[in-house]
Amino acid sequence: MRAAADHAVPAVYFTRDFVEAGGLMSYGASIKDGYHKAGGYAGHILKGAKPADLPVVQPTKFELVINMRTAKALGIVVPLTLQAQADEVIE
Repeated sequence: MRAAADHAVPAVYFTRDFVEAGGLMSYGASIKDGYHKAGGYAGHILKGAKPADLPVVQPTKFELVINMRTAKALGIVVPLTLQAQADEVIE
């Protein structure tokens, strides 16, 4: 996943895994929150609820992750205001 750094292409991904592997930044639904919601669904089903009767739930928690090492390698200056809004900044 070092495409951004290896090819000098800034990219925004949908999950943090890409950023941890060298991508510039990601913005998307929290995987951790998704697993938590899936656990809730499993609990309802184990208690006897019919899966077809359960509501469809949209993601409610999104996260922004920025890789500053990649930004520096690409010569990109990430504004401090964006860094302050990020859920995680990888140094």
